[in-house]
Amino acid sequence: MCGIVGIVGQSPANQEIYDALLLLQHRGQDSTGIATAENSGVFHIFKANGQVREAVRTRDMRSLLGNIGLGHVRYATKGTASSEEEAQPFYVNAPYGIVLVHNGNLTNTRELTDELFRKDRRHLNTSSDTELLVNVLANELQATISGLDLDPDQVFQAVERVHERVEGSYAAIALIAGHGLLAFRDPFGIRPLILGTRRAENGRDEWTVASESLVLENGGFEVVRDVEPGEAVFIDADGTLHTRQCAQQTQLAPCSFEYVYLARPDSIMNGISVYEARLRMGERLADTIAKYTPQGAIDVVMPIPDSSRPAAMQVARKLGIEYREGFYKNRYVGRTFIMPGQAVRKKSVRQKLNAMSSEFKGKNVLLIDDSIVRGTTSKEIIQMARDAGAKSVTFASAAPPVRYPHVYGINMPSRHELIAHDRTIPEIAEELGCDYLVYQEIDDLKAAIVEGTDIVDLDMSCFDGRYVTGTVSEEYLNWVEGTQQS
Repeated sequence: MCGIVGIVGQSPANQEIYDALLLLQHRGQDSTGIATAENSGVFHIFKANGQVREAVRTRDMRSLLGNIGLGHVRYATKGTASSEEEAQPFYVNAPYGIVLVHNGNLTNTRELTDELFRKDRRHLNTSSDTELLVNVLANELQATISGLDLDPDQVFQAVERVHERVEGSYAAIALIAGHGLLAFRDPFGIRPLILGTRRAENGRDEWTVASESLVLENGGFEVVRDVEPGEAVFIDADGTLHTRQCAQQTQLAPCSFEYVYLARPDSIMNGISVYEARLRMGERLADTIAKYTPQGAIDVVMPIPDSSRPAAMQVARKLGIEYREGFYKNRYVGRTFIMPGQAVRKKSVRQKLNAMSSEFKGKNVLLIDDSIVRGTTSKEIIQMARDAGAKSVTFASAAPPVRYPHVYGINMPSRHELIAHDRTIPEIAEELGCDYLVYQEIDDLKAAIVEGTDIVDLDMSCFDGRYVTGTVSEEYLNWVEGTQQS
């Protein structure tokens, strides 16, 4: 999971990219990077470990010249989180010069690495799959061009070849020196990418592409539409938009976990309001809670702030039980799910949340969270509720049990780290230390997300073990577990 943005403007792009990355900070906190391009084709690239406000200084902003640019906030799912060399964007100098940022996860990295070395004679300096992707794009673009000129047809032909070679999830934005900005999305549209436009003071069109719609709205851009699965968008140096479907077969199957946890609630992706989807999750979860918990076992409903708040409000409303805020959140600690390492996550839970004993003492409490992944955070929270005086603790997840690895860009590489893997729900409840445990049903989650849309499929692989690309084997999952750490 990462956050990406690209801008083609009529004035310096650096500040707008910086502001956009602040809005996307929830999508990644390991590192940040910005690249801009002058009309001459000269790139200016800055990247560093840490969050946007920590990493980027005024002197760095002054060096980022040009009206076109892109940015990235990273949450490592491939490679090493602490490696500054693996921060994005990645650069290759031929053809023309390309810088690229990527949100997602490639699943045929072993094959691509071998092909790039043996066939394409390209050198890779990191284990990042983004470096693989930019080299595949560069190689295919090199193969399509003749002479110095580059036209949109050649760009789109190169993207077609990228789709043929690359497997997995990828929403990508690239700058091609002296020619423009390219954005493309994998044939399943697993990771989000949204296109927007506005009119500059000089009357010309400006364009942006970003992971979430809130970036567009905050920058005064009108949302045009989502980039379609398999589609490429090319905005040339004159600011003219070109688009083409570049994949032979496409099927929209966006990642369900975006709506459960990853995206900000004020975003709309694939035509679905994240906030409204989370309200519907609460509506459906309430029915399951009523089915599996004894009457009178719950006095108050409390969310685990912040992403579970909409679901918790709807659960309380539908069950007719009082809604209370029992946890105070320290907003200066990062999201624990995207922090590397179990020990760091466990320590940060109590730094992030404080239980107010006046809300817990002597009460039968229903705690609502968006999901339960490793269980580390949930276990700590349940114990905090007991320490604060709760009489009993019922824990409910707005998502189904996470039983399988997520290989499309979320840091869940190992089944053995997942608390729900090979455990029944009573066994999970015992491990967590709660009195009752309720999960959202898989069908209810899907219905809550796609309601009111034409979308017929979602990537729900971490819940049901079905990988929508059809290219994920048991051998691959075993390899991922043996070579990657969360």
